[in-house]
Amino acid sequence: MSWLPWAILGAIVLIVIFWAVGSYNKLVSFSVRVDNGWAQVDVQLKKRFDLIPNLVETVKGYAAHEKSTFEEVTKWRSAAMSAKSPEEAMESNAKLSRAIVNLFATAEQYPDLKANQNFQNLQSQLQDIESKIAISRQFYNDTAMRYNEYVMHFPSNIIASMFHFVQRKYFEIEEADRAVPQVKF
Repeated sequence: MSWLPWAILGAIVLIVIFWAVGSYNKLVSFSVRVDNGWAQVDVQLKKRFDLIPNLVETVKGYAAHEKSTFEEVTKWRSAAMSAKSPEEAMESNAKLSRAIVNLFATAEQYPDLKANQNFQNLQSQLQDIESKIAISRQFYNDTAMRYNEYVMHFPSNIIASMFHFVQRKYFEIEEADRAVPQVKF
């Protein structure tokens, strides 16, 4: 009967090892899903970046004196494109979104521009991309939430801290973007 305690101890050690390996693998899977979610957001942001110069040039032709609006859009597009991390990209894209809203508000002041077919096509494409960004952002945030929960739950948080798995930031809108934009004529 002296082998029984050793067998129990061996079984416990094996269970702990299997649990640790399973937890580690699950953390890796969640991390990869979060990275994939961000890549999907990034694809939509790239489409947005490609479309913005055309939109700005179209509006510029009608509203040349609205220089500050164009500069803001250009500035935040550049900042978003050169972001080095998802966090930087999230921040600069939030500011770019606000600048785009201002650009559309500026466009509202020019009836000829609103009737321009090229402008309408660009605006429609941008609105489509903005919808896709919102969907991608939701997917990213949902994936990040599941990952963050697993990183925080006990006992998986032990493995997460041992292997330096850290929580991921959500792609949130800034407080200034929560207000409904006002278009005045």
